[in-house]
Amino acid sequence: MKIAIYAGTFIKDKDGVARTIYQLVSSFRKNGHTVVVWSPDVSKDDDHGGMTVHGMPSVPIPLYTDYRLGFFTDGTSRQLDAFEPDIIHISTPDLIGRKFLLYAQKHRIPAASVYHTDFPSYLQYYKLGFAEPALWKYLVWFYNTCDVVLVPSDSMQTRLGSRKIDNIEIWSRGIDRDLFDPSRRSADLRRKWDASGRTVFVYAGRFVHYKDIEIVMQVYNRFMQDGLNDRVRFVMIGSGPAEEEMKERMPEAVFTGYLTGLDLPVAYASGDVFFFPSTTETFCNVTLEAFASGLPCVVSDIGGCGELVKKSGGGVIARAGDTEDFYRICRSFLTEREKYFDMRQKGLAFAETKSWAVINNALISRYIELARTNPGNRRAFRPGADSRQEVPRLPG
Repeated sequence: MKIAIYAGTFIKDKDGVARTIYQLVSSFRKNGHTVVVWSPDVSKDDDHGGMTVHGMPSVPIPLYTDYRLGFFTDGTSRQLDAFEPDIIHISTPDLIGRKFLLYAQKHRIPAASVYHTDFPSYLQYYKLGFAEPALWKYLVWFYNTCDVVLVPSDSMQTRLGSRKIDNIEIWSRGIDRDLFDPSRRSADLRRKWDASGRTVFVYAGRFVHYKDIEIVMQVYNRFMQDGLNDRVRFVMIGSGPAEEEMKERMPEAVFTGYLTGLDLPVAYASGDVFFFPSTTETFCNVTLEAFASGLPCVVSDIGGCGELVKKSGGGVIARAGDTEDFYRICRSFLTEREKYFDMRQKGLAFAETKSWAVINNALISRYIELARTNPGNRRAFRPGADSRQEVPRLPG
Protein backbone atom coordinates (compact mmCIF):
# COMPACT_ATOMS: atom_id res chain seq x y z
CA MET A 1 0.00 0.00 0.00
CA LYS A 2 1.19 3.52 -0.82
CA ILE A 3 0.31 6.20 1.74
CA ALA A 4 0.66 9.93 1.12
CA ILE A 5 0.82 11.88 4.38
CA TYR A 6 0.37 15.60 4.80
CA ALA A 7 1.74 16.78 8.16
CA GLY A 8 1.59 20.38 9.37
CA THR A 9 4.95 19.74 11.01
CA PHE A 10 7.31 16.82 10.53
CA ILE A 11 10.09 17.50 13.00
CA LYS A 12 10.67 14.68 15.45
CA ASP A 13 9.65 15.46 19.05
CA LYS A 14 8.55 19.01 18.18
CA ASP A 15 5.17 18.32 19.80
CA GLY A 16 2.75 15.51 20.56
CA VAL A 17 1.27 15.55 17.06
CA ALA A 18 4.70 15.23 15.45
CA ARG A 19 5.64 12.32 17.74
CA THR A 20 2.36 10.59 16.83
CA ILE A 21 2.97 11.00 13.08
CA TYR A 22 6.53 9.69 13.41
CA GLN A 23 5.23 6.61 15.20
CA LEU A 24 2.57 6.05 12.54
CA VAL A 25 5.11 6.36 9.72
CA SER A 26 7.38 3.89 11.50
CA SER A 27 4.51 1.40 11.85
CA PHE A 28 3.59 1.72 8.16
CA ARG A 29 7.16 1.05 7.08
CA LYS A 30 7.65 -1.86 9.48
CA ASN A 31 4.58 -3.47 7.91
CA GLY A 32 6.02 -3.21 4.40
CA HIS A 33 4.13 -0.16 3.13
CA THR A 34 5.54 2.81 1.21
CA VAL A 35 5.14 6.27 2.71
CA VAL A 36 5.84 9.72 1.30
CA VAL A 37 5.39 12.78 3.52
CA TRP A 38 4.67 16.39 2.57
CA SER A 39 5.15 19.16 5.14
CA PRO A 40 6.00 22.88 5.29
CA ASP A 41 7.99 22.31 8.49
CA VAL A 42 10.77 19.74 8.00
CA SER A 43 14.10 19.28 9.76
CA LYS A 44 17.11 19.66 7.49
CA ASP A 45 19.15 17.48 9.87
CA ASP A 46 16.95 14.37 9.60
CA ASP A 47 17.44 11.93 6.73
CA HIS A 48 14.15 10.20 7.68
CA GLY A 49 15.69 6.77 7.26
CA GLY A 50 15.83 7.17 3.50
CA MET A 51 12.11 7.94 3.19
CA THR A 52 11.01 10.65 0.77
CA VAL A 53 9.90 13.82 2.56
CA HIS A 54 8.89 16.80 0.47
CA GLY A 55 9.38 20.18 2.08
CA MET A 56 6.80 22.76 0.95
CA PRO A 57 7.07 26.54 0.49
CA SER A 58 6.11 28.27 3.72
CA VAL A 59 6.26 31.36 5.91
CA PRO A 60 6.17 31.65 9.74
CA ILE A 61 2.68 31.97 11.21
CA PRO A 62 2.22 35.48 12.67
CA LEU A 63 2.23 35.49 16.51
CA TYR A 64 3.09 31.78 16.42
CA THR A 65 6.42 31.75 14.64
CA ASP A 66 7.51 28.29 15.81
CA TYR A 67 5.07 26.90 13.24
CA ARG A 68 4.73 27.59 9.53
CA LEU A 69 1.99 28.32 7.02
CA GLY A 70 2.62 26.32 3.86
CA PHE A 71 1.47 26.36 0.25
CA PHE A 72 0.35 23.60 -2.11
CA THR A 73 1.87 24.17 -5.57
CA ASP A 74 1.69 22.63 -9.03
CA GLY A 75 4.87 20.81 -8.07
CA THR A 76 3.00 19.15 -5.19
CA SER A 77 0.39 17.84 -7.64
CA ARG A 78 3.09 16.45 -9.89
CA GLN A 79 4.73 14.71 -6.93
CA LEU A 80 1.41 13.12 -5.96
CA ASP A 81 0.78 12.07 -9.57
CA ALA A 82 4.17 10.36 -9.69
CA PHE A 83 3.63 8.60 -6.34
CA GLU A 84 0.08 7.35 -7.12
CA PRO A 85 -1.03 6.87 -3.50
CA ASP A 86 -3.64 4.32 -2.45
CA ILE A 87 -4.77 6.55 0.41
CA ILE A 88 -4.12 10.11 1.56
CA HIS A 89 -3.69 10.84 5.28
CA ILE A 90 -4.23 14.50 6.24
CA SER A 91 -3.06 15.57 9.68
CA THR A 92 -4.14 19.23 9.57
CA PRO A 93 -7.28 20.77 7.99
CA ASP A 94 -5.47 23.93 6.89
CA LEU A 95 -5.01 25.40 3.41
CA ILE A 96 -2.68 22.59 2.35
CA GLY A 97 -4.90 19.96 3.93
CA ARG A 98 -7.83 21.30 1.90
CA LYS A 99 -5.79 21.00 -1.31
CA PHE A 100 -4.83 17.40 -0.47
CA LEU A 101 -8.49 16.62 0.15
CA LEU A 102 -9.56 18.15 -3.17
CA TYR A 103 -6.79 16.20 -4.92
CA ALA A 104 -8.10 13.00 -3.36
CA GLN A 105 -11.64 13.83 -4.49
CA LYS A 106 -10.52 14.58 -8.04
CA HIS A 107 -8.58 11.33 -8.35
CA ARG A 108 -11.07 9.22 -6.35
CA ILE A 109 -8.50 8.28 -3.71
CA PRO A 110 -9.68 7.55 -0.13
CA ALA A 111 -8.85 10.39 2.25
CA ALA A 112 -8.49 10.10 6.02
CA SER A 113 -8.01 13.00 8.39
CA VAL A 114 -7.12 13.19 12.07
CA TYR A 115 -8.56 15.57 14.65
CA HIS A 116 -5.21 16.08 16.36
CA THR A 117 -5.85 19.60 17.60
CA ASP A 118 -9.01 21.22 18.94
CA PHE A 119 -8.48 24.48 17.05
CA PRO A 120 -11.95 25.98 17.80
CA SER A 121 -11.22 25.90 21.53
CA TYR A 122 -8.17 28.13 20.98
CA LEU A 123 -10.19 31.03 19.64
CA GLN A 124 -11.48 32.22 23.03
CA TYR A 125 -7.91 32.54 24.32
CA TYR A 126 -7.08 34.89 21.44
CA LYS A 127 -10.36 36.84 21.83
CA LEU A 128 -11.57 35.49 18.48
CA GLY A 129 -14.67 33.68 19.68
CA PHE A 130 -16.73 35.48 17.01
CA ALA A 131 -14.94 33.35 14.37
CA GLU A 132 -15.92 30.00 15.87
CA PRO A 133 -19.17 29.48 13.86
CA ALA A 134 -17.32 30.09 10.57
CA LEU A 135 -14.49 27.77 11.58
CA TRP A 136 -16.90 24.98 12.52
CA LYS A 137 -18.75 25.42 9.20
CA TYR A 138 -15.48 24.82 7.37
CA LEU A 139 -14.43 21.91 9.60
CA VAL A 140 -17.79 20.15 9.19
CA TRP A 141 -17.44 20.39 5.40
CA PHE A 142 -13.81 19.27 5.53
CA TYR A 143 -14.29 16.23 7.77
CA ASN A 144 -17.54 15.09 6.17
CA THR A 145 -15.79 15.18 2.79
CA CYS A 146 -13.16 12.73 4.09
CA ASP A 147 -13.82 8.98 4.02
CA VAL A 148 -12.97 8.71 7.70
CA VAL A 149 -12.14 11.12 10.52
CA LEU A 150 -9.95 9.74 13.28
CA VAL A 151 -10.23 11.07 16.83
CA PRO A 152 -8.12 9.99 19.81
CA SER A 153 -10.77 9.86 22.55
CA ASP A 154 -14.43 9.29 23.36
CA SER A 155 -14.86 12.93 24.37
CA MET A 156 -13.64 14.13 20.96
CA GLN A 157 -15.92 11.65 19.20
CA THR A 158 -18.85 13.12 21.14
CA ARG A 159 -17.69 16.69 20.46
CA LEU A 160 -17.43 16.19 16.68
CA GLY A 161 -20.61 14.11 16.57
CA SER A 162 -22.53 16.97 18.16
CA ARG A 163 -21.43 19.07 15.16
CA LYS A 164 -23.00 16.58 12.72
CA ILE A 165 -19.72 15.09 11.61
CA ASP A 166 -20.78 11.55 10.82
CA ASN A 167 -17.79 9.44 9.77
CA ILE A 168 -15.83 9.38 13.04
CA GLU A 169 -13.70 6.48 14.27
CA ILE A 170 -11.35 6.29 17.25
CA TRP A 171 -7.62 5.96 16.73
CA SER A 172 -6.10 6.16 20.18
CA ARG A 173 -2.49 7.02 21.04
CA GLY A 174 0.36 4.86 22.21
CA ILE A 175 3.51 5.21 24.23
CA ASP A 176 7.10 4.12 23.70
CA ARG A 177 7.64 2.10 26.87
CA ASP A 178 11.33 1.65 26.09
CA LEU A 179 11.74 5.42 26.22
CA PHE A 180 9.40 6.50 29.02
CA ASP A 181 10.08 4.48 32.17
CA PRO A 182 10.46 5.17 35.92
CA SER A 183 13.95 3.64 35.83
CA ARG A 184 15.18 6.82 34.12
CA ARG A 185 14.79 8.78 37.37
CA SER A 186 17.98 10.74 38.03
CA ALA A 187 19.15 11.77 41.50
CA ASP A 188 21.78 13.98 39.86
CA LEU A 189 19.14 15.87 37.90
CA ARG A 190 17.02 16.35 41.04
CA ARG A 191 20.05 17.79 42.82
CA LYS A 192 20.59 20.12 39.85
CA TRP A 193 16.98 21.25 40.30
CA ASP A 194 17.62 21.71 44.05
CA ALA A 195 14.72 19.30 44.54
CA SER A 196 16.12 16.89 47.15
CA GLY A 197 13.45 16.30 49.77
CA ARG A 198 10.85 18.26 47.78
CA THR A 199 7.77 17.20 45.80
CA VAL A 200 8.46 18.04 42.16
CA PHE A 201 5.49 19.17 40.04
CA VAL A 202 6.22 18.78 36.34
CA TYR A 203 4.52 20.63 33.48
CA ALA A 204 5.41 19.66 29.89
CA GLY A 205 4.05 21.47 26.87
CA ARG A 206 3.81 24.75 25.04
CA PHE A 207 3.97 27.93 27.13
CA VAL A 208 0.80 29.44 25.68
CA HIS A 209 -2.34 30.63 27.40
CA TYR A 210 -4.62 28.11 25.68
CA LYS A 211 -2.80 25.44 27.72
CA ASP A 212 -4.22 27.15 30.84
CA ILE A 213 -0.79 28.16 32.10
CA GLU A 214 -2.52 30.87 34.15
CA ILE A 215 -3.70 28.09 36.48
CA VAL A 216 -0.13 26.77 36.76
CA MET A 217 1.17 30.21 37.73
CA GLN A 218 -1.62 30.78 40.24
CA VAL A 219 -1.15 27.38 41.92
CA TYR A 220 2.61 28.05 42.14
CA ASN A 221 1.80 31.38 43.80
CA ARG A 222 -0.52 29.70 46.34
CA PHE A 223 2.31 27.37 47.42
CA MET A 224 4.59 30.38 47.83
CA GLN A 225 1.96 32.37 49.79
CA ASP A 226 1.45 29.43 52.18
CA GLY A 227 5.19 29.24 52.92
CA LEU A 228 5.68 25.87 51.20
CA ASN A 229 8.41 26.98 48.82
CA ASP A 230 10.95 24.73 50.59
CA ARG A 231 8.71 21.67 50.15
CA VAL A 232 7.93 21.90 46.43
CA ARG A 233 9.72 22.50 43.17
CA PHE A 234 7.97 23.37 39.89
CA VAL A 235 9.77 22.11 36.78
CA MET A 236 8.53 23.62 33.53
CA ILE A 237 9.46 21.61 30.42
CA GLY A 238 8.96 23.36 27.09
CA SER A 239 8.98 26.79 25.54
CA GLY A 240 6.63 29.28 23.94
CA PRO A 241 5.58 32.90 23.67
CA ALA A 242 4.55 33.19 27.35
CA GLU A 243 7.90 31.96 28.68
CA GLU A 244 9.18 35.32 29.89
CA GLU A 245 5.92 36.04 31.70
CA MET A 246 6.09 32.65 33.41
CA LYS A 247 9.69 33.12 34.48
CA GLU A 248 8.83 36.49 35.96
CA ARG A 249 5.83 35.14 37.89
CA MET A 250 7.50 31.84 38.91
CA PRO A 251 11.01 32.93 39.98
CA GLU A 252 11.77 29.76 41.96
CA ALA A 253 10.61 27.36 39.22
CA VAL A 254 13.05 25.45 37.02
CA PHE A 255 12.70 26.10 33.29
CA THR A 256 14.41 23.34 31.32
CA GLY A 257 13.74 24.62 27.83
CA TYR A 258 12.61 22.38 25.00
CA LEU A 259 13.80 18.81 25.62
CA THR A 260 14.32 16.03 23.08
CA GLY A 261 15.79 12.53 22.96
CA LEU A 262 16.54 10.94 26.33
CA ASP A 263 16.48 14.29 28.13
CA LEU A 264 12.68 14.37 28.05
CA PRO A 265 11.93 10.95 29.63
CA VAL A 266 14.68 11.50 32.21
CA ALA A 267 13.08 14.80 33.20
CA TYR A 268 9.63 13.22 33.46
CA ALA A 269 10.86 10.32 35.60
CA SER A 270 12.80 12.68 37.87
CA GLY A 271 9.60 14.46 38.86
CA ASP A 272 6.89 13.34 41.28
CA VAL A 273 3.54 14.69 40.05
CA PHE A 274 2.46 15.79 36.58
CA PHE A 275 0.41 19.01 36.68
CA PHE A 276 -1.35 19.86 33.42
CA PRO A 277 -4.57 21.94 33.66
CA SER A 278 -5.13 22.38 29.90
CA THR A 279 -8.74 22.16 28.68
CA THR A 280 -7.90 22.09 24.95
CA GLU A 281 -6.37 18.61 24.54
CA THR A 282 -7.93 16.09 22.15
CA PHE A 283 -6.05 13.19 23.77
CA CYS A 284 -3.17 14.48 25.93
CA ASN A 285 -0.07 12.52 24.96
CA VAL A 286 1.86 14.16 27.79
CA THR A 287 -0.42 12.54 30.38
CA LEU A 288 0.32 9.12 28.90
CA GLU A 289 4.04 9.91 28.94
CA ALA A 290 3.75 10.90 32.60
CA PHE A 291 1.90 7.67 33.49
CA ALA A 292 4.65 5.62 31.80
CA SER A 293 7.27 7.58 33.75
CA GLY A 294 5.61 6.82 37.09
CA LEU A 295 3.95 10.19 37.73
CA PRO A 296 0.36 10.55 38.98
CA CYS A 297 -1.41 13.32 37.05
CA VAL A 298 -3.48 16.33 38.10
CA VAL A 299 -5.60 17.44 35.14
CA SER A 300 -8.75 19.31 34.14
CA ASP A 301 -12.23 17.80 33.82
CA ILE A 302 -12.54 19.21 30.28
CA GLY A 303 -10.69 17.59 27.36
CA GLY A 304 -8.80 14.39 26.74
CA CYS A 305 -6.56 14.50 29.82
CA GLY A 306 -9.43 13.90 32.22
CA GLU A 307 -10.64 10.97 30.14
CA LEU A 308 -7.25 9.26 30.46
CA VAL A 309 -7.14 9.81 34.22
CA LYS A 310 -10.70 8.54 34.63
CA LYS A 311 -10.00 5.37 32.63
CA SER A 312 -6.71 4.64 34.40
CA GLY A 313 -7.19 5.85 37.97
CA GLY A 314 -3.70 7.30 37.59
CA GLY A 315 -4.40 10.74 38.97
CA VAL A 316 -6.94 13.31 40.09
CA ILE A 317 -9.32 15.44 38.03
CA ALA A 318 -9.91 19.06 39.07
CA ARG A 319 -12.57 21.52 38.01
CA ALA A 320 -11.44 23.37 34.89
CA GLY A 321 -10.23 26.88 35.65
CA ASP A 322 -10.59 26.47 39.43
CA THR A 323 -7.27 27.47 40.98
CA GLU A 324 -8.29 26.54 44.52
CA ASP A 325 -9.40 23.05 43.48
CA PHE A 326 -6.12 22.46 41.64
CA TYR A 327 -4.14 23.79 44.59
CA ARG A 328 -6.01 21.63 47.12
CA ILE A 329 -5.32 18.52 45.03
CA CYS A 330 -1.66 19.36 44.39
CA ARG A 331 -1.06 20.13 48.07
CA SER A 332 -2.56 16.77 49.10
CA PHE A 333 0.32 14.99 47.37
CA LEU A 334 2.72 16.41 49.96
CA THR A 335 1.18 14.24 52.69
CA GLU A 336 -1.04 11.50 51.25
CA ARG A 337 1.67 9.05 50.24
CA GLU A 338 -0.53 5.94 50.10
CA LYS A 339 -2.82 7.63 47.59
CA TYR A 340 0.22 8.75 45.63
CA PHE A 341 1.67 5.25 45.24
CA ASP A 342 -1.72 3.74 44.39
CA MET A 343 -2.23 6.23 41.56
CA ARG A 344 1.34 5.73 40.40
CA GLN A 345 0.84 1.97 40.00
CA LYS A 346 -2.49 2.42 38.23
CA GLY A 347 -0.95 4.88 35.78
CA LEU A 348 1.94 2.54 35.04
CA ALA A 349 -0.44 -0.40 34.48
CA PHE A 350 -2.55 1.69 32.08
CA ALA A 351 0.52 2.76 30.09
CA GLU A 352 1.48 -0.91 29.65
CA THR A 353 -1.73 -1.43 27.62
CA LYS A 354 -0.97 1.41 25.20
CA SER A 355 1.44 -0.20 22.77
CA TRP A 356 2.00 1.74 19.54
CA ALA A 357 2.21 -1.55 17.63
CA VAL A 358 -1.29 -2.66 18.63
CA ILE A 359 -2.87 0.75 18.07
CA ASN A 360 -1.21 1.52 14.75
CA ASN A 361 -1.56 -1.97 13.28
CA ALA A 362 -5.32 -1.68 13.72
CA LEU A 363 -5.28 1.65 11.85
CA ILE A 364 -3.15 0.15 9.07
CA SER A 365 -5.68 -2.65 8.67
CA ARG A 366 -8.45 -0.06 8.41
CA TYR A 367 -6.54 1.77 5.68
CA ILE A 368 -6.01 -1.46 3.77
CA GLU A 369 -9.77 -2.00 3.89
CA LEU A 370 -10.43 1.53 2.58
CA ALA A 371 -7.91 1.19 -0.24
CA ARG A 372 -9.02 -2.31 -1.23
CA THR A 373 -12.69 -1.35 -1.51
CA ASN A 374 -12.05 1.92 -3.35
CA PRO A 375 -13.66 1.64 -6.82
CA GLY A 376 -11.59 4.54 -8.14
CA ASN A 377 -8.20 3.01 -7.45
CA ARG A 378 -6.13 3.78 -10.55
CA ARG A 379 -3.81 0.80 -10.35
CA ALA A 380 -3.53 -2.72 -9.05
CA PHE A 381 -3.64 -2.42 -5.27
CA ARG A 382 -0.80 -4.09 -3.39
CA PRO A 383 -1.74 -4.10 0.29
CA GLY A 384 1.69 -4.95 1.70
CA ALA A 385 3.15 -7.37 4.19
CA ASP A 386 0.10 -7.58 6.44
CA SER A 387 -2.55 -8.02 3.73
CA ARG A 388 -3.76 -11.39 4.95
CA GLN A 389 -4.47 -10.35 8.52
CA GLU A 390 -8.04 -9.96 9.73
CA VAL A 391 -9.23 -6.36 9.99
CA PRO A 392 -9.95 -5.59 13.66
CA ARG A 393 -11.90 -2.72 15.21
CA LEU A 394 -9.82 0.33 16.04
CA PRO A 395 -9.05 0.22 19.77
CA GLY A 396 -10.30 3.06 21.97
